[in-house]
Amino acid sequence: MAKVTSKLQVTVPKALAIQLGIQPGDEVDWAVSGDSFHVTPAKQRRHVLDLDTRLRLFHEATDRQRRREQVAPVKPTGGDRGWSREDLYDRRRTR
Repeated sequence: MAKVTSKLQVTVPKALAIQLGIQPGDEVDWAVSGDSFHVTPAKQRRHVLDLDTRLRLFHEATDRQRRREQVAPVKPTGGDRGWSREDLYDRRRTR
C-alpha cells in the first residue's frame, strides 16, 4: 500500500512498476472514474514496423538460430530424468 506525502506525491510499488514497465522519470496518466482513479503509463509513441520489415527481421532471427544449432545442436529434453510427470502428480496426491 502506498501513502500520499505532504506534497501529494505517491510512490508506485516496485512490483507494479516492473509489471507496467515504468522507469524513474517516466510520466504517468491519471484518470478519474467515479470516486476512484486509475494510473497508467503515459502512452509512448511506438514506431510500428511494416509487414515486410517484420518478416525480414523474423527470417534473419531464424537463420541466426539455425546457424547456432549447427555449431552446438540442441539436446532433446525428453531423456531419462529418473522421474516422469505422472510421478509428480502422484507425489502431490500422497501428501
